[in-house]
Amino acid sequence: MSPTTDTDVIICGTGAAGLTLALDLARRNIAFLLIDKAPHPFVGSRGKGIQPRSQEVFEDLGVIDRIVASGGEYPVQRIYTADGPIDQVGVEMSEPTPEEPYQIPLLVPQFLTERRLRERLAELGHAPHYGHELVGFDQDGDGVTARIATPDGEQAVRARYLIGADGGSSFVRKTLGIGFPGKTLGVRAIVADVYVDGVSPDAWHRWGEDTAGQVSMCPLYGTDMFQLQAPVPFDVDLDLSADGLTAFFRERTGRDDVVIRSVSWASAFQMNARLADSYRQGRVFLTGDAAHCHPPTGGQGLNTSVQDAYNLGWKLAAVLDGAPESLLETYEQERRPIAQAVLGLSEKLLEAAKNRDIHRGREVSQLDLGYLNSPLSLHSSARDKGVLAGDRAPDSPVTGAGGRAQYLPPVGARPAQRLAAGARRRR
Repeated sequence: MSPTTDTDVIICGTGAAGLTLALDLARRNIAFLLIDKAPHPFVGSRGKGIQPRSQEVFEDLGVIDRIVASGGEYPVQRIYTADGPIDQVGVEMSEPTPEEPYQIPLLVPQFLTERRLRERLAELGHAPHYGHELVGFDQDGDGVTARIATPDGEQAVRARYLIGADGGSSFVRKTLGIGFPGKTLGVRAIVADVYVDGVSPDAWHRWGEDTAGQVSMCPLYGTDMFQLQAPVPFDVDLDLSADGLTAFFRERTGRDDVVIRSVSWASAFQMNARLADSYRQGRVFLTGDAAHCHPPTGGQGLNTSVQDAYNLGWKLAAVLDGAPESLLETYEQERRPIAQAVLGLSEKLLEAAKNRDIHRGREVSQLDLGYLNSPLSLHSSARDKGVLAGDRAPDSPVTGAGGRAQYLPPVGARPAQRLAAGARRRR
């Protein structure tokens, strides 16, 4: 074992949550080590919806322009029926306002979102370490000693805090013995990123919406691929090759003019809804999917994970800079109730989808989430309406020096980035 290396924070997991946390720490000059046992970055499109609240976070982190340029607005839902195709708007589209400059969800494949976060992290002088697996850790009152298996052998790393951002099967959570109760939702599905001939990129194509044999093809903007999605029985073997998925698609749709040429990534999974009993044990924290597991309906999982990390980042930095340790208690107090509520929404949307209701309204934007019951929210008895302590602060245009238009953003965003991103979005 090599000599011990010291840092402030170890982040285990390089998904959206781990990368967001790393970015927030990097810009605050906090030393950290970002590791992942995988040999390379995730290559799938899994969490492809970027909700308005997360767009505000990405703006503050200096990456929104690239996120916007990497994807696009959600297309119309083209539902194929016996009487012909019907185009239906699946997501409410609202024009930006001064109070809410981001109101339109973006469709960006997860691997592109994470690539943009890594690019921004590189600009700040940092990079993830792949092929580095956390194999054990011990903690005391002053910090955590982690054992990390690297390509060059096992290494001991001493840090003030350890963050488990390592997904639903989190090694960190299991090692801590934190419960992950919830339920399997009785749905098994396949999702695959495919190159396909025979479908157009102007719509999210859906077949068999009112049957058990439904299947869809969603264009993955920023790529030449489509995401194939379909529920499947629990008791069947699946061929996720190009030929196998082509045959599967033809069996469900009767279309022999659609051919899947190749598969970039594919997965068969069971939908679950789970929430960790605790987000913290001593100097070890959970964030993202390690703390909560969502069904994919409504695009809530990745967004909740990003906002977890954003909440935790500034608090870690403040405590490392001398703020009271008690500040870290508010992370779970604020974020766990949010995850609990969002899990309920995701399950509700899943049930609606089973009944052919694919409409998505304001509730998925996450703009109305807040921390009214947080100990950091100081309420006044003289104020009981309007924007209250703990609410999301609305943006506001103001006049700066020399009469120049500026903004008072909710998360410290840059006006130039906001205007550029908004212009591209409207195009």
